[in-house]
Amino acid sequence: MTGSHNSSVRCVYVDNQAGTPQASVQQLPRERFSLDQVTIEVDFSSLNFKDTLACQGHRGIVKSLPHIPGIDLAGTVIDSKSSEFRKGDQVLVTGYDLGQGCWGGWSEIASVPADWVVKLPQSLSTFEAMFIGTAGFTAAQCLVALQRNGVVPASGSIAVTGATGGVGSLSIRLLAQAGYEVVAVTGKLDQADSLRQIGANRVMDRQQLLSADPSRPMLTAQWAGAIDTVGGDVLTTLLKSMQYGGCVAACGLVAGHQLEMTLYPFLLRGVSLCGAASADCPKPQRLAIWEKLAGPWKPQHTDVLSCEVGLESLLQRVEKMKLGQVAGRVVVNVKK
Repeated sequence: MTGSHNSSVRCVYVDNQAGTPQASVQQLPRERFSLDQVTIEVDFSSLNFKDTLACQGHRGIVKSLPHIPGIDLAGTVIDSKSSEFRKGDQVLVTGYDLGQGCWGGWSEIASVPADWVVKLPQSLSTFEAMFIGTAGFTAAQCLVALQRNGVVPASGSIAVTGATGGVGSLSIRLLAQAGYEVVAVTGKLDQADSLRQIGANRVMDRQQLLSADPSRPMLTAQWAGAIDTVGGDVLTTLLKSMQYGGCVAACGLVAGHQLEMTLYPFLLRGVSLCGAASADCPKPQRLAIWEKLAGPWKPQHTDVLSCEVGLESLLQRVEKMKLGQVAGRVVVNVKK
């Protein structure tokens, strides 16, 4: 039985064990869950890098223990104190404080403020919504930034770094479906065929991108735009390599949070650097992006570079993600 009908709720629970945060699958009494404005029976969630940090009790992610990770969820409203949502509505939640300050989506039920909730577009299933999740929402924000800065398919090649990751792989799908020429930049060349299947025109070794002399303030112009999910030297190199009027949309920092460079690319080539911040995206922009993701930007071929796991096998995937051994999207079937 699911959490909506049972006195206990199955979830991934992170708590201190012998002074060390440990994650395990638990059955918690229903009364342990605080009731906010909208209570949701969760169908699916997803696995993101933030969730792996939450499983470790990372203080920059989790405000207090015990905790339930999961920064995404999709399911059905089972109780609502908001006039905007009714029992039986299919909904999704991504971002805000879900899975960080508030218990998240790796649970049979979740209760959140009404402002966080988005009605599930009719053309999306709850599985598809979580295949997209925060990763796809962020990728869409990056594509919006490129378009806002005049980068169109005719402008030239678009580089996508961290190409096998959640944001990277969904960025490739969105760009390819929108008609762009996409170059997937990765350190996992064994995934090259999969990257081509989801829309990459070319696959580049990350080391090839970084082979240019880092001391040079400018590099040969070769990119019309880029979506960078890693930061550090990779982002610096991209900015130095932009064509005139090029744009880089940045949304990650696993390779470093500092930029070691001059202002020349911005002043001599008119390059734009745009950040993508999905968690606190205002509701009107959020709804507009989900409308695109449910319509013309809806990802196709969700079977490539993706997998579905239940709660019991999810923690094995968390360990693999910590080691950089997960490619594409991991959709969490909370009922499995």
